[in-house]
Amino acid sequence: MTLRTLGAALVEIHGQHDERALVDAKFHRRLLDAFGDLDDDAAKVEQLWEERCAREKELVNQREEVERAQREADWLRHAFEELARLDPQASEESVLAQKRAFMMQAEKVVVDLRDAHEAVAGAHSPLPMLAAAARRLERRCAQAPVLIEPVVKAFDAALRALDEVRGQLAAALRAGDCDPLELERVEERLFGLRAAARKYNVPVDDLNALGARYAADLRGMDASAARLAALEDATRDATDHYRNAAIALSRARKTAAENLERSVNPELRPLRLERAAFSVQIACAPDAGGPHGIDHIEFWVQTNPGTRPGPLMKIASGGELARFLMALKAVLADRGSAPTLVFDEIDTGAGGAVADAIGVRLARLAGRAQVIAVTHAPQVAARADRHYLISKSTVERGRRVATRVTEVAAETRREEIARMLAGAKITAEARAAAERLLQATG
Repeated sequence: MTLRTLGAALVEIHGQHDERALVDAKFHRRLLDAFGDLDDDAAKVEQLWEERCAREKELVNQREEVERAQREADWLRHAFEELARLDPQASEESVLAQKRAFMMQAEKVVVDLRDAHEAVAGAHSPLPMLAAAARRLERRCAQAPVLIEPVVKAFDAALRALDEVRGQLAAALRAGDCDPLELERVEERLFGLRAAARKYNVPVDDLNALGARYAADLRGMDASAARLAALEDATRDATDHYRNAAIALSRARKTAAENLERSVNPELRPLRLERAAFSVQIACAPDAGGPHGIDHIEFWVQTNPGTRPGPLMKIASGGELARFLMALKAVLADRGSAPTLVFDEIDTGAGGAVADAIGVRLARLAGRAQVIAVTHAPQVAARADRHYLISKSTVERGRRVATRVTEVAAETRREEIARMLAGAKITAEARAAAERLLQATG
């Protein structure tokens, strides 16, 4: 593929049926741009078209994204606001669950705690009686210290222990004295968190992160809308740049078309198309552009005065097409062509003055590019600087055919051209005619 691309840039080949390329309007456009030195402008238009298409594609994708987000916006905003009101905290579920379990258990043991507290510190508490007994013994301690002191110490320890029991019972009652409304509030909060977790299909501990993500999505929607507006502006700018460049290219093409018509039409008369007229039709559609601009370009001809002009392929015959191609190449040889041009029997069907006119134009092309012409017309061959004879012969007992190319020396050129004129038997008249051809082109 690389060699093919490189070869196309170095060598341009035109065959005897190559005029069929004139049927393709893209070929016409390329020829006109080459003639008007507009290839760079056309490449710029194509680049701007690609940039415009890229911006439009981005715009379509972004618009679809915004529309999809807008369809989800109401639900997303509701979910975010619901989670924001709920305001879930990290590890809140486990804390509430433990608190609820504690409060529910406390309700069951608080009665026993209250009975125990009543027994220790209530109306029937033994503490006053024990304290009174201890004081009486203390007053008797001096009378029998050996007997009484151990008892008083035991009483003091017992009273202190009972007082500590009373204090612990009071603290336990205070801690276990749960407000039923507080339990209701804890359960309501816990059940609310778990309901939200089921609704949004996430663990309770992930509700906070989910709310943050929804908030980010809402901010992203605002950013998407802003990006959409920016892309709309960028697409408008890209469209304007493309349209301005395409309009400028269209104007330049119209000027180039006029110059091409003035250059090609004088070439038609020597090619026996003296009654024909060549024109370039440009249909401009500013609202229907493409990578090559806003123009549809087509070569038209009028083969005879009084007839209606029309597209080249519909009006011109096969021979006329070949001559039109020759006229175009004569004008465009140094514009848009490869450095080497190969013409393979492009003069087929032409003879006499037409063949000579083709030879003149090939010789003119050779002044601006390397031209190789394969021909059977002596008028064309006589115009060449060098001649090579192509012949075929069988080898290996007729099993293969070999093609040989032999340079024709200067002194034998006349004989070869005479052979082309006369055929198998070269006559004196043929040699004289060959000599005249060589002298006319020398």
